[in-house]
Amino acid sequence: MIKTEINVEWAEAALVALSRSLTDMTPVMEKIGEALVDRNQQGMLAGESPDGSFYAPRSPVTIARYQRLKMSYGLPLDVQGDMRNDIFHQADATEVNWGSNAIQAAVMQFGAVKGAFGTAPNGSSIPWGTIPARPFIGVSAEDQVHILDLLEKWLEGAADNAP
Repeated sequence: MIKTEINVEWAEAALVALSRSLTDMTPVMEKIGEALVDRNQQGMLAGESPDGSFYAPRSPVTIARYQRLKMSYGLPLDVQGDMRNDIFHQADATEVNWGSNAIQAAVMQFGAVKGAFGTAPNGSSIPWGTIPARPFIGVSAEDQVHILDLLEKWLEGAADNAP
């Protein structure tokens, strides 16, 4: 009689190491957060939403106001880089959050109609004109592929570090 015995302790050790790694994914969540912040900042520099569409252009009224006030202006959302530089991320063991807490961030992401926030003491509407949505926070199809690549490499590293 032939008896075959297969020892799979090495596989069990790798699975245990992977299991332990999954309880604290902070390192890979940090990398994902950094990548998303970078990608969204690059999109702002290009005037491009995460879905690949370009931001709505400034209205002639807005451009005239900037000129009247002798303000420089570049692409929407990037006059001086303040909003772009306010994008941040927070990562922990199970998730990553990123966004901006700049005062104008929600209006830029979702837009606002003229007067949505009431009126100023002088009676003018806040905002004084309709602001189109210019989504700057999001995940593109390319970002999704990059995130999966980061996760795959992280899991491979965790398995390689098994005893």
